[in-house]
Amino acid sequence: MNATTSARTYHRLFIFFLIGPAFLILFAVVLYPFLYNIVVSFSNMSLRHIRDWSIVGPLQYVKVFTEESQPDFYVIFFKTIVWTVVNVLFHVVIGVFLALILNQKEIRGRWLFRTLLILPWAVPQYIVALTWRGMFNFEYGSINLLITQYLGLSAVEWLKSPTEAFIACIITNVWLGFPFMMIIALGALQSIPHELYEAAEIDGASWWHKLRHITLPMIRPVMIPAITLGTVWTFNNLNIVWLVSNAGEPSDNTHILVSFVYKAAFNLYRFGYAAALSMVIFVILLVFSLLFMRRTRATEAAA
Repeated sequence: MNATTSARTYHRLFIFFLIGPAFLILFAVVLYPFLYNIVVSFSNMSLRHIRDWSIVGPLQYVKVFTEESQPDFYVIFFKTIVWTVVNVLFHVVIGVFLALILNQKEIRGRWLFRTLLILPWAVPQYIVALTWRGMFNFEYGSINLLITQYLGLSAVEWLKSPTEAFIACIITNVWLGFPFMMIIALGALQSIPHELYEAAEIDGASWWHKLRHITLPMIRPVMIPAITLGTVWTFNNLNIVWLVSNAGEPSDNTHILVSFVYKAAFNLYRFGYAAALSMVIFVILLVFSLLFMRRTRATEAAA
């Protein structure tokens, strides 16, 4: 009995020994910064109170929703919703469309097309953002060269107008994000039993009916978590907006919430305000993810 108890104790200590380093790293990198951010969000920490900051309660959260600022919180929030919905929509539509094409066995050299199409996702974001920023340049950018010489239209000042700059950011992020959805959709398509399509062909089903009643329902359990992840990533995508628009220019009119948090923290040095706004973003994404996964029944198997 004593030997059994000793063996169990040794086994438990061995388990703690294995997971201990991982837990410490997780605590240092994720949990501690998150808890510290919560504390800072209830403080008056700023450049004026960098060492003598104190807890002031929910004042910073009140400022997030009520303070008159330029740009306004609700305007930025609306732009963030537009940014997220448009990007994720194009990511999914383009990704699934390309996956359907690449899943056709009749296409030769599919491996080459897959490699080329995944390159946008494989290249670091800052390189992509700076490259597209150069392409959107008014004088020598390749986008305006294409518009003027091949389409016969006037050159567009992409980075000097709020609307055009915001569209430029969306175009860049669409190009960057569709390969992820394509790879996820392609993996899901290849897991669908071919017998289902054979049975549908025997019944005389058209391509559209097979897509609607077999393909889309079968890839749905895989695509819903991918869409959720894509939404969270896009909502929090700082690099593209910050680098393509040059820190929210012109006149801070191309900011989304996460880029405005960065500006508030590292340009305006309003650390308490930025921490509170980041917690608001966290709650928004947490509620969305839980509701979206529940409404779409993402964890259920395909019928």
